[in-house]
Amino acid sequence: MTRHSIAPRLAIFAAAAALAISPALAADEPRIATIDMVGQGSVRAAPDMAMVSSGVVSDAKTAAEAMTANSKAMTAVIDRIKEAGIEPRDIQTSGFNVSPRYSQVKSKTREEYHQEMIGYRVSNSVSVRVRDLSKLGTLLDVMVRDGANQIGGISFMVSGADKLKDAARKEAMEDAIRKARIYAEASGAKLGRVLSINEQDYSPRPVMMMARAEMKMADGGAPAPIEAGESELEIRVSVSFELNQ
Repeated sequence: MTRHSIAPRLAIFAAAAALAISPALAADEPRIATIDMVGQGSVRAAPDMAMVSSGVVSDAKTAAEAMTANSKAMTAVIDRIKEAGIEPRDIQTSGFNVSPRYSQVKSKTREEYHQEMIGYRVSNSVSVRVRDLSKLGTLLDVMVRDGANQIGGISFMVSGADKLKDAARKEAMEDAIRKARIYAEASGAKLGRVLSINEQDYSPRPVMMMARAEMKMADGGAPAPIEAGESELEIRVSVSFELNQ
């Protein structure tokens, strides 16, 4: 047998030996016992800003007529928003749509109904950031009085919320450690090092206020009463700990 024929056989034997040994080595490695825990923390703060969604819906027989009426009304609304002290940087178009309008029409020959196009609808909406909440009620008043026939919602916000959440982060971590230590001691183990930390940020839900085209404000009426209340800034952390037996 030549040396050239022996070499491949030796290589195959070495590979087979490695495959045979590796499972044994893997089985000998100690498994790390772990415990996963969720901690929660929160802080409360008074909102100091708001985001308002407002717009104009216009109906007409033709798309051009609906567009003309909508543009005129929306221009007046935006002008009044600016006159109420809102800076242009805080006004942003958030939606624009042109769509046909249909109505159910009874057939002249049979007792059935069918859809018939009766005109067009143009809707245009803006999102307005209000940095001074004392202006919010007056702003809603002037928008509706000067052409806005749709108030989509109000979201209250807390500026600098991320820094305020630092206290909630500490509280959430302390909560996770406290609960993990209870489970560890109950199982006869000791809490070890932290293996991983994952944060879950829960932003406050927006406060919604809906209004439709029939919403009207009497001249000289009081501004709409708006209460900002408090927002809860909540943090949750998922923490994995090592358990020492």
